[in-house]
Amino acid sequence: MIHAINQPSLSEEGITFTVVVDSVKRECLITSQALHKLSSFKGDDEDVDMMEIFHSFESNISGVARRLVAAGVEGTPLVMRPETFNSPRTR
Repeated sequence: MIHAINQPSLSEEGITFTVVVDSVKRECLITSQALHKLSSFKGDDEDVDMMEIFHSFESNISGVARRLVAAGVEGTPLVMRPETFNSPRTR
């Protein structure tokens, strides 16, 4: 079973959230820079609220986080930086 749990929360570095993959619970952090990169894919040039960006791309962000966890990527929290979203599949 795969699903996101807990509400995302704003931190100094970005937004933290939790995913569960095959009973493995992982804390994740998407950096502010990564959120801005995702926002630029959408064409948003204006200053958009970080949580608003997160919610706009939440399914994409959670999907990438789950794939990274399933692939065994280490880190506590699992940090998602702009380069995490370089693949055309994550747009």
